[in-house]
Amino acid sequence: MTFTWFAAAALAAALNAGQDAPSSAEQDPVQPVSPGPQLALQAPAAADNPILRNAETYAAFHGDVGEAGRRELRSGADLDATMDSLTRYYEGDRLVDAQIAYAALVAAQHPDFIDSVRAVADYYGTDTARSALMNDPVYVTGFMGAREASDSVVGAISEDVSQIEGVGERYRQAAYDLQSSTWAARRASDRQERLSSLETASDRLDVDFHLQDGSQGSVNGPGRLGSASALFADRAPTTGPSLPDLAVTVGDQQMEPDERRVGRMLAVAALQSIESGDMAALDYMLNDASVERCITWARLTMAQCVAAGYFKYEDSFCIAEHALLDVADCLTATRPVSN
Repeated sequence: MTFTWFAAAALAAALNAGQDAPSSAEQDPVQPVSPGPQLALQAPAAADNPILRNAETYAAFHGDVGEAGRRELRSGADLDATMDSLTRYYEGDRLVDAQIAYAALVAAQHPDFIDSVRAVADYYGTDTARSALMNDPVYVTGFMGAREASDSVVGAISEDVSQIEGVGERYRQAAYDLQSSTWAARRASDRQERLSSLETASDRLDVDFHLQDGSQGSVNGPGRLGSASALFADRAPTTGPSLPDLAVTVGDQQMEPDERRVGRMLAVAALQSIESGDMAALDYMLNDASVERCITWARLTMAQCVAAGYFKYEDSFCIAEHALLDVADCLTATRPVSN
């Protein structure tokens, strides 16, 4: 029995059960109409909603990635600012939780998917549905509407990863271009200070971005949530000399969604739609140990790269390779097509 068949059968059974029951309209013509699925984006204040709060952290990260791409590199302080602004997201599971939560909000915008989750939960019970979603996140990919939700999630994350890769390529090229700058070619004497700053960067993260209200930097109006990088598309570029504008070429290798990763993201959206205040299951599903280890390794190798560098232009290379390109590899939601 495949996951798709099981989910479809469960949904059909739930719907058939509803059809066999007497019509509520016949028994009570003034019965209130049940509201449609409440999208996670319309949840209460972020302070009371860890999914929304984490999603805002992910959006803020892409705001900082975009800012790094626009930053003029005129001194070592500019490179330091990029390093510190990115590294503060790489502590523990912070960015991992943030990405999964953001993707769950994207998935939750598909009413057919949320309706099918609730129908299965109503038929089998919330406890059974919760257990199935937690034990095997791939299970949720067989639900009605899951394909469309998955496509939205993969598309949003792919766009975000492309943004990180584009900025990474610009910093890698800048590592060569800056060798002709006097300040960048001077021997760096701040290695210990730089390493100490990277070590404590996570303590200085203060997310000032909101997906819900009408403040600056939030989603404006009722538009659908897409990639986090697109939220900052209207930011004006900096003036004057900046990073070189490079075209990033994509390889010919065909990619497909990573069912395990995307399934976890859809499972969080599904759990949020059937849970009633119990965040234990959601907290568990926000964790992805393999991606957390990947980002931790990227942060450590960046620190090692900085420690081994002699000149400030080498910091640009460390940013490109480890703070950006390695992290982009960690955050991808696709994999090479299996033969």
